[in-house]
Amino acid sequence: MAKKILYVDMDGVLVNFRSALPHVPDDLIEDYDGHLDDIPGIYSLMDPMPGALVAFAELAALFDTYILSTSPWENPSSWSDKLCWVKAYLGKPAYKRLILSHHKDLNRGDFLIDDRKKHGAGRFGGEHIQFGTKKYPDWPAVMAHLRPLAVQQV
Repeated sequence: MAKKILYVDMDGVLVNFRSALPHVPDDLIEDYDGHLDDIPGIYSLMDPMPGALVAFAELAALFDTYILSTSPWENPSSWSDKLCWVKAYLGKPAYKRLILSHHKDLNRGDFLIDDRKKHGAGRFGGEHIQFGTKKYPDWPAVMAHLRPLAVQQV
């Protein structure tokens, strides 16, 4: 039987965007005020969200798992920085499983873990598990929801 398809967003789900800010010079933060995601190299400075690495490893064993993220159009380094982050933190279970798209709803699958509804996440054809909400505030809540669903293979 085939495993169900699961997509996991990066920013705010696997990756703590704000963790990069202490490593960015104040003048650069001021220059990019309102568009911090356009700061060159910022995505290489981010730490994982609490529990994200262990959760991803388990999910990769239970589901056909992909990373589905959006990269700022005006920040070309974000594309390569996200790839380097995935390689450094997620390793072999994420090998060739990074998808960068501004239209997440075009991806076919069963589940999408994303903290927002932007970039098509709110129109995703499967179940949108909105990370950071009251229902799914953290990785333990998400895992409690997904573990039983993995055994119901398609």
